[in-house]
Amino acid sequence: MIQISESAAKKIAALKSEDGKDQNHFLRVQVKKGGCSGLSYKMDFDHQIQDGDKVFEAFGEKLVVDSQSFLYVIGLTLEYSGGLNGKGFVFNNPNATKNCGCGSSFNV
Repeated sequence: MIQISESAAKKIAALKSEDGKDQNHFLRVQVKKGGCSGLSYKMDFDHQIQDGDKVFEAFGEKLVVDSQSFLYVIGLTLEYSGGLNGKGFVFNNPNATKNCGCGSSFNV
C-alpha cells in the first residue's frame, strides 16, 4: 500500500495542469540505482499502465509503481511540503534504513 497525502495530490494536479497533461495521466514513481545512498526515486507523468504495475489513488490523483520498485516502497507515504522552508515532495519510506540529506536518495 502507498499513501498520497492531500497536499501531494494537490501538487500533482497542479503540475499536470502546468505541463498540459490531462486526467488520463498519472504520476509514475520508480526506484533506480544511484544517488548518494544507493537508490533514488524517479518521478514522471505517464498515461499507460504496464503489466504488473501497482496503482494507488487518493484525492483524485493516481500514483503508479512498477512491481520491482514496489518492493522498495511498500508502506510509502508521498507528501508535499511547500512554503519558505518546504522541501517539495517528501518520501516517507518505512523501508529506508539510510536517507541522504536531500531526501531523494535512500538505502534499504
